[in-house]
Amino acid sequence: MTKYILNSGGLKNKPEKAKKFFEEILKDSKQNPKMLLCFFAQPREDWEGKFEEYKLGFLEFSNELNPIFELAMPDKFEEQVGNSDIIFIYGGDDHLLWYWLKQYNLPEIWKGKVVVGSSAGSDVLVKSFWTCDWRQCMDGLGLVSIKFIPHYKSTEYGKGDPRGSIDWNMAYEELKEYGDKNLPIYALEEGDYQVFEI
Repeated sequence: MTKYILNSGGLKNKPEKAKKFFEEILKDSKQNPKMLLCFFAQPREDWEGKFEEYKLGFLEFSNELNPIFELAMPDKFEEQVGNSDIIFIYGGDDHLLWYWLKQYNLPEIWKGKVVVGSSAGSDVLVKSFWTCDWRQCMDGLGLVSIKFIPHYKSTEYGKGDPRGSIDWNMAYEELKEYGDKNLPIYALEEGDYQVFEI
């Protein structure tokens, strides 16, 4: 069984929710859990910097478990997943992340692991989603059979965007009519998460 923890993203805007989220990630971990941090949704030149930044942030909530961190790389991703307890897929560009992850047999390689998604990292794992960046519905990899909206009702997301603020009600209605209409919609506000065991 694989434990999926889907986070809406925006933890920096909701630091009061971060502690509970990180506790959920680590709650079944033993000492020195191996964590694979995946930044495939970000430009390649940013990976090492993000790795150091997020690693330090994560250590604030690790409760003396002393996680061992590794930066995910596409050419050895399968091997890295095999050696990890927790795989954390960070957000960014939905298309870029989908491009990288569709190359792997994910349900097989991370069976029995804890897989965490944040924002676009959650989008790619579900059946379908509404993306804040593209402002449209898209298909994910379908590993979790739900529909998903990250950053729901955020007043911060899209600030300064020339397209104006996001109409969250319209986004919800668009996703409701998209794809399989029988699937439940999880529209999570920033910092919120949902756990699925599959």
